[in-house]
Amino acid sequence: MRFVRRNRFTVIFLGLLIFCSAMVVRQFMVNQSRHIELRERFIDQYGKGYKPEAERLYQRLLRYLQALSSDTLIADKKQTAMLVDPRSPQQDNLICRYHWTVSNELERRSQAP
Repeated sequence: MRFVRRNRFTVIFLGLLIFCSAMVVRQFMVNQSRHIELRERFIDQYGKGYKPEAERLYQRLLRYLQALSSDTLIADKKQTAMLVDPRSPQQDNLICRYHWTVSNELERRSQAP
């Protein structure tokens, strides 16, 4: 008890530091799962034939493409690779366009110094 009383500011600071670190990790995980849900909803909407909704989701995915980590982009590429024919790019297929956009972004990142 005497230790806590003498070092209360240090104890409060360490407690606050641990709390803030936990909140940062939690927010990172929430952002990651939000992107995965957005991607899956996009694929689902396009697969069911809801083109306008899929177009809006596609635009949202493209808007946040620059901020995503390379690991997330690789996961996106793997997920969409199962749904497209890589030998024949289809410009009217949104999933195919997203797949090629992600591939190009990964290529661009790999060439950056």
